[in-house]
Amino acid sequence: MKIATWNVNGIRARAAQIQEWLDRERPDVVCLQELKAETAQIPQQCQSADYHAYWHCLKAYSGVSLMLRREAFPNAEPAYSHPPFDFESRIVQVQHGDLVFASVYVPNGGKDYQAKLGFITDMIDWVRRLHAEGRSVILCGDMNIARAEIDVHPKERKPTVIGQRPEERVLFEHMLSTGLEDVGRKLDPDNPGLFTWWAPWRNMRQRNIGWRLDYVLASPSVASRATACVVQADVGTSDHAPVMLTTAA
Repeated sequence: MKIATWNVNGIRARAAQIQEWLDRERPDVVCLQELKAETAQIPQQCQSADYHAYWHCLKAYSGVSLMLRREAFPNAEPAYSHPPFDFESRIVQVQHGDLVFASVYVPNGGKDYQAKLGFITDMIDWVRRLHAEGRSVILCGDMNIARAEIDVHPKERKPTVIGQRPEERVLFEHMLSTGLEDVGRKLDPDNPGLFTWWAPWRNMRQRNIGWRLDYVLASPSVASRATACVVQADVGTSDHAPVMLTTAA
């Protein structure tokens, strides 16, 4: 199975890139964030007949989607939903058997830092409840936190900046303590250049001076079958790159 997450930073601006990427990669599960469009504004070329899709949108702001490839889920009629802590169209989930997929766009915290911390705290409680019910979870998206120092280029390390603050990183570890694993770092534990976001100036992406903000977090039953979790740094013109998880059958 292939599971992908991508903060596209405006689906209308990236429609052709998304279509080409979907046609080439054919992920079984697709999580997109920062759509910046109302549902009626989603480009037709991003609405592939090959996928069940849910678009959870706001005008010109935020927005997430979750797509399941019909061939990979032939008997599925997905029932999409949103946990009660969702606001500003930031999370959509779907259950397939005992497995829960979620596409998440955590607030960056610049507008309301306490709202960011509250969102993450509620998400931790939600994942804990799902695990207590015997479900496995695959949580994909832009968490807007660089988990550790290694997840920020040395030139970008600023411990007081939102996204790198100690209390945010503590919450991230609490999230993992619910039973989730950071699959990208598990498979590539010592890579100091594993970034998914680059500031859109001074050739930061070309120079790989970035942060790791986009993750696939998964329950052990999924993480143990992961064979690759790759940052596709050469894809698209968003300031974020897609992350693609591949698991064994």
